[in-house]
Amino acid sequence: MNKSGISTVTHFVLLGFPGPWKIQVILFSVILLVYTLTLTGNMAIICAVRWDHRLHTPMYMLLANFSFLEIWYVTCTVPNMLGNFLSKTKTISYAGCFTQFYFFFSLGTTECFCLSLMAYDRYLAICHPLHYPSIMTGQLCGLLVCLCWLIGFLGHSIPIFFISQLPFCGPNIIDHFLCDVDPLMALSCAPAPIIENVFYSVRSLIIIITILYILGSYSLVLRAVFQVPSSAGQWKAFSTCGSHLVVVSLFYGCIMVMYVSPTSGNSVAVHKVITLMYSVVTPALNPFIYSLRNKDMKFALHHVFCRMENFQTS
Repeated sequence: MNKSGISTVTHFVLLGFPGPWKIQVILFSVILLVYTLTLTGNMAIICAVRWDHRLHTPMYMLLANFSFLEIWYVTCTVPNMLGNFLSKTKTISYAGCFTQFYFFFSLGTTECFCLSLMAYDRYLAICHPLHYPSIMTGQLCGLLVCLCWLIGFLGHSIPIFFISQLPFCGPNIIDHFLCDVDPLMALSCAPAPIIENVFYSVRSLIIIITILYILGSYSLVLRAVFQVPSSAGQWKAFSTCGSHLVVVSLFYGCIMVMYVSPTSGNSVAVHKVITLMYSVVTPALNPFIYSLRNKDMKFALHHVFCRMENFQTS
């Protein structure tokens, strides 16, 4: 509850995707299936990296960390969304709403920095292959991963704290399936342009800096790849980066449209669909993207699923 004593709102109503009961059941089933695929696929990648010693390299350690991040990223929103599909009240507590708000943006920020770190790893591996083992050690890799998580969870903490202290006198209806900044700021009965601008500035700065860093890293990678004399060598270099570029394109394509480009003319439904894409659908696609053209990962995942089948039959 807001400590100012002004707020009378004890809970919010997340409208989600309104519709008849049959539509709600269908949406529940589809999102549950996507969520299950997300958990299964990303857990399989984590287990593959953990159990296959050939994957104990920085590139796959970063991939396992990214899969772990994706699991928590979808879990901070999807279970509540699934409950609301089958609920008549569709409520979320005041504290629960801001907790979801904090974790959603903190995990999203962590994902931005983890994708940048993965781009840095590919830059070192392709542009400085001889020095790569001595630079990207396991210790440095772990340190950089921890730094990504630390920055991610500190980046929005102060603005979100001040937003949570704003008075909310009613109404308490959020036309979204999660607690996002725009609908929350619209419900506050005390305008706070400074806090709002600080939050938007931090968010845009993080997105722009990380995407520019990724683009800069891959421009150097492409320059190094085109200097490789053989087409086979070029293809091998491209194949190690292709999956990451697809994931970056899906994630940043959505959040750039949602949070950086002007979206005032877009309807609430469009905002919901875009948010659904990068917060629910993309994490389910990532395990397939990373394993689709990677022979080592395919072999390791096959080994994981064989072990799971043997465990179930034993």
